[in-house]
Order: sequence, then C-alpha cells, then structure tokens
Amino acid sequence: MTESNAGNRLISVETQSEYNMTSGKSETRIFVKMYVDAVHSGLIADLGPERWQTLCVIAAFMDANGECYPTQFAIAQRLNIRRETANRRIKALCDYRWQGRPVVQKVQSRDFEKQTWDNVRYTILPISGLEIF
Repeated sequence: MTESNAGNRLISVETQSEYNMTSGKSETRIFVKMYVDAVHSGLIADLGPERWQTLCVIAAFMDANGECYPTQFAIAQRLNIRRETANRRIKALCDYRWQGRPVVQKVQSRDFEKQTWDNVRYTILPISGLEIF
C-alpha cells in the first residue's frame, strides 16, 4: 500500500492467524483499527454510538471485498441486544450517509424455486474508509 492510499483509510480490519504448537490448534483473530483521521474527519461523531457499534460488529464478518453475511441474530448476539433492536440498528446504518454517500449497502436476494430468502449480504462501501489489510 502506498503512503497516499494509507492516508485515505479511516478504519481498517486486520486478520491475524496464530498456530499454537502445544495444542496443535489454529486461531484467527480479527481487529478493527480506527485511525485518528476518522475522528478528525467527523465520521465517528456523525455516525453516533449505535451506528458505530453496529458497523464494527458487521465489519467483524467482512471479507477482502467488504462483503459480510452475518444474520440479524448473530449481530444481535454480539451487540447484546434483541434481534428486533439489531434490525432497527442495521436499518439506521444502511440509511446513513457520509458525505452524501452510503457507508453500508444491504442486499437480500430471493430463491424463487425454493420460495426462501437467501442470507442478507452487507457490503461496507469504500466511502467508509474501512478496509481489510
């Protein structure tokens, strides 16, 4: 990553894998890093605490493309709230705009053959400054 690209990041998600030679088990850890530019730019203040928490939880499921597939139940569990409350928070985050652009996009597709809904896909968009490294 070039110096100029690094300056554009506000938040990043880092994955780290460790192998324990004693137990023979591998463990992957995910870290959400906030750069001070996220504070100075006004993003954190504008997001507010509930949208920020929700964004952090969704980001913990993020892949390198910014896509995440957590269920409302999984999000609610990690926020220690009811599923219905998580649904309201997710909606508020998906409706939120930073500099006039969405931070998170929610897409739900339907399997018409099975008459069921597929898992919701959340995409954390580049305007958020949040990325995997």
